[in-house]
Amino acid sequence: MVEEQTWPDHFLRYLRVERQLSPHTLDNYRRDLSTLRAELERSGPAGWDRLTEPQLRRAIAGLHARGLSGRTLQRLLSALRSFYRFLAREGWVRSNPALAVQAPRAGRRLPQTLDTEQVAALLEVAGDGPLDIRDRAMMELIYSSGLRVSELVRLDLRDIDLADGSLVVTGKGNKMRRLPIGRLARQAIHRWLGVRQGLAALEETALFTGQRGKRLTTRAVEQRLRKRGEQQGTQGRVYPHRLRHSFASHLLESSGDLRAVQELLGHANISTTQIYTHLDFQHLMEVYEQAHPRARQKRDD
Repeated sequence: MVEEQTWPDHFLRYLRVERQLSPHTLDNYRRDLSTLRAELERSGPAGWDRLTEPQLRRAIAGLHARGLSGRTLQRLLSALRSFYRFLAREGWVRSNPALAVQAPRAGRRLPQTLDTEQVAALLEVAGDGPLDIRDRAMMELIYSSGLRVSELVRLDLRDIDLADGSLVVTGKGNKMRRLPIGRLARQAIHRWLGVRQGLAALEETALFTGQRGKRLTTRAVEQRLRKRGEQQGTQGRVYPHRLRHSFASHLLESSGDLRAVQELLGHANISTTQIYTHLDFQHLMEVYEQAHPRARQKRDD
């Protein structure tokens, strides 16, 4: 029998080898299991082979009282359910104590967006160096086509057709979708392709590369956008998903076509896309409160 203390290590090895999950995701699983184990041990000796549903409920309540959000606890419970499915598959446990336990309801935060003027100012990247041209092309493409940063860095040269004005991206679950590219994004990418060969390694197929000639990482893109936001004086932190949120919000505000926005974003469920209708309503409320004579606050004399 495998010792109970080593079960998380076997589980993480399974996720890495068989599921081929990323190091970042593996770190999340490891951290979530460690957090829960530490909380369980507050009440005395704890073991994965002895965990009961009431113990787990008390642990979740304790973590919530210590400040963990409902969203974080939902992720933790999801990791625990996967862990126990693995343990059951190996024959090490007979039941999954996490199946019926729910996290406290998480409040849904509205995504941060930029208005059209802020986007325009952000995309006015100063400089004509290769990295300036590349950064402008990346931001134009994210905003033009609503890409996730993971989709952006996975793009190869063959995935983009400037003549046709389209690209093919591989999204979550390895699902592929074809997206349009706007005029300004096409121009920015065309300019980047003209200088890309000066940076990219000869055998590199990635559309966007770094100074070492290799495919950019998501972390590198996040750092570049944050830097560009600071340089352009953009209010709040600039990150790839903020541009994606802005794309969705501006498109929905102009078209009102929720289903089309869902397809462009690659959302499997339209309920995920509906959060942008709340953003749109929030904007309407701001306009209403500023414009309607019975809604405006009286000014102090």
